[in-house]
Amino acid sequence: MTERHVFLTEQGLNKLEEELDEAKSVRRKEIAARIKVALSFGDISENSEYDQAKNEQAQLEERIAKIEGMLRNAKLIDEDEITTDVVSVGSKVLVKDLEYDEEMDYIIVGSAEADPFEGKISNESPLGGSLIGGKKGDVVKVSVPDGIIEYEILDITR
Repeated sequence: MTERHVFLTEQGLNKLEEELDEAKSVRRKEIAARIKVALSFGDISENSEYDQAKNEQAQLEERIAKIEGMLRNAKLIDEDEITTDVVSVGSKVLVKDLEYDEEMDYIIVGSAEADPFEGKISNESPLGGSLIGGKKGDVVKVSVPDGIIEYEILDITR
């Protein structure tokens, strides 16, 4: 099974690398120390501290594996290659919600660094996917659970 590319900006790549480094060099040691302390309490069959630390360790190892997979399949978005003619991953897009007459700014990013609260939407999200390939002046229709929302693309920048 081939894994898909994980589109990342340089900032997103750096953030993932820092998280991985922190997880491997700091968090692993902290959890190992907690496991060691919990083991010193004796019988682990009824030791909630041990169980909690082992669960945390499993979650951390899962996150480390996920980040390593993302970094292995990372495709860095080169800002110099982003065109302002068509919406693509890395584009900054000003759209207008035609129903509510509201303007919103979004940056189209890969799913690994999407954060709607920061205006970063995934190219795989309904809105991001609908905007990809669009041009200034286009009206895109986005299917949402409540129906269809129409957005006009007002501007595309880097």
